[in-house]
Amino acid sequence: MFSCNVFVPQLFWSRKCRQNLTLVFILSILVNIGMWFERFVIVVTSLHRDFLPSSWGYFKPTWVDVTTYIGTFGLFFTMFLLFLRFLPMIAVSEVKAITPHGDPHHPLGGAKGGHH
Repeated sequence: MFSCNVFVPQLFWSRKCRQNLTLVFILSILVNIGMWFERFVIVVTSLHRDFLPSSWGYFKPTWVDVTTYIGTFGLFFTMFLLFLRFLPMIAVSEVKAITPHGDPHHPLGGAKGGHH
């Protein structure tokens, strides 16, 4: 990181380096790699550990955590089944087939049929 971001750009003080397009391209790629390493160091080290040393332990769920998690599944499925009980799930194709507009042979239905 230091070599790519500190030492490589110092070569641009030389006029010969600035006028050689191939060398400028290579140096710009090296600077870009150095900037990537700098972002990597910032992101990885900031996400590796929390700011408080007391928070550096690993999370191990207790029985309360596990049962609460399992309970959310039970609550979801209970609400889902209650939803299906009071508002049943019906396929749209079944509903469309029994309407006059869905039947092509009905006098009011089909693509060329009239409106009621």
